[in-house]
Amino acid sequence: MKVADVMERGVISITPESSVTKAARMMLLYEISGLPVLDSSGRLVGIVTEGDFLRRAEIGTELHRKRLVELLVDIGPLAEEYAHSHGRKVEEVMTRDVVTVTEDASLEEVVRLMERHRIKRVPVLRDAQVIGIVSRANFLHALIVLSPKPASAPASDAAIREQILAELEKHAWTPRAALNVGVKDGIVDLDGVILDERQRAALCIAAENVPGVQEIRDRLVLSQAPVSPARGALPIHAD
Repeated sequence: MKVADVMERGVISITPESSVTKAARMMLLYEISGLPVLDSSGRLVGIVTEGDFLRRAEIGTELHRKRLVELLVDIGPLAEEYAHSHGRKVEEVMTRDVVTVTEDASLEEVVRLMERHRIKRVPVLRDAQVIGIVSRANFLHALIVLSPKPASAPASDAAIREQILAELEKHAWTPRAALNVGVKDGIVDLDGVILDERQRAALCIAAENVPGVQEIRDRLVLSQAPVSPARGALPIHAD
């Protein structure tokens, strides 16, 4: 999917000259966590988020350092901290180096940017103009829309087993040399040895996501003994 498929197109923005209290009121009113900051020509000049209001003098949460520590810290960062916690205008507290994407960017690219920069919202630009914004909430909507629907017709046991094995074959964490998968009447039996308890959850999830699975019987045994890492075909438990 592309950004254009999930982004919010009616962008709520604020101007640099607006007060921080106005920005806070707008975030609460529209139930959003950040606002793009646009100048008089509509150009993106920054973004202000809830995080910018965590360290504020009004609520007594600004950073307090001992004088001796301040003497050891560069002047620039100290001055910046003060401006951020005491500034009254959006332009005094906003982030100026804004991470942006275009509407044809992939959702995977957006996720990488969010994780790398630890942000929740990314403005979408076209010809230097903001045309939308994509946030974590948009990913929730996409998840709901794209979640697998219940199968319209019952799948055969053979087809279910084949899909489970095909999914497990894709992943390096699968205990290929010590796993049996059996399916009868839509009930999946998982038998074998695992070396890590987290493998159990992953194996059950891989099976339950296959259409037609009615139940999973977990008979996996946790062992510390080494298991051969051979990547051969998974044995099939025939019922």
